[in-house]
Amino acid sequence: MKVHLALGYTDMRKGMDGLAMLVQETLKKDPFCGHLFAFRGKRAQIVKILFWDGMGCPCSPSGSIGAGSCGRG
Repeated sequence: MKVHLALGYTDMRKGMDGLAMLVQETLKKDPFCGHLFAFRGKRAQIVKILFWDGMGCPCSPSGSIGAGSCGRG
């Protein structure tokens, strides 16, 4: 498994679909390949991680770092 870190900051209002679109358009990668894609907010207080587990569940911490949830954002 590879981990891809987005440089700069990402608009944290984006949900999982928006982040998947960023992966496809900007990184030219498949968001459903099983790799981790990490995005951070402007003040680096929020990190979202896009991960496809093969069963339809993109998982991502939401809110502050460490508070986790799993589901469509």
